[in-house]
Amino acid sequence: MAEAAQIPDEAETRARWGGFAWTEENQKKANEILARYPAGREQSASIPFLDLAQRQVGAETQTQGWLPVPVIEFVARQIGVPYMRVFEVATFYTMFNLAPVGRYHVQVCGTTPCMLRGSDDVLAACKNKGLIKGKTTPDGLFTLTEVECLGTCANAPMVQINDDNYEDLDYDRTIAVLEALAKGEQPKTGSTIGRQTSCPEGGPTTLTQMTHENHDYRSEWA
Repeated sequence: MAEAAQIPDEAETRARWGGFAWTEENQKKANEILARYPAGREQSASIPFLDLAQRQVGAETQTQGWLPVPVIEFVARQIGVPYMRVFEVATFYTMFNLAPVGRYHVQVCGTTPCMLRGSDDVLAACKNKGLIKGKTTPDGLFTLTEVECLGTCANAPMVQINDDNYEDLDYDRTIAVLEALAKGEQPKTGSTIGRQTSCPEGGPTTLTQMTHENHDYRSEWA
């Protein structure tokens, strides 16, 4: 597929990541994670270990992180299972990147609710800022991916950028988010129109007393 990210040459990847090991800080985190599971159930740590490894790669490369094959092999050794068992997990979840990405991984939801609410405008904004699906911009800042439902349908259209969601987007608001990130700023996450969580546009219409910011519930139960 033309949009699929390109995995680097294996020899190059092994030369760079063949000696991957936890940092001292991440070793402590890995020990804590593994302690959550009983003996014989270490495979349950696949997802948190892959996430931790991807974040370590990201910290070392100043990107959002990815999972080179030697890193996946390392995780498999850590939990004592065949490589393929961990590779199956890494390829199933889109939260794991199997190819290098930029500092900001822009994942645009293109599923029906977002599409009906204007995800094409979001993708157009990305395109006009130089982002191409499956590619990283020449400056290394942005990688664009179109993904399936990210679970924020009530505030569609939305994108997930690294660990943050930006919701209720349109063309201009998408441009504003991308430009802020490019400047090194941190745009406000969540709804870009000031919506409180997933309440109706314009504010809550029911149970308004319960959602009042300064309401003191303790007085009612004293």
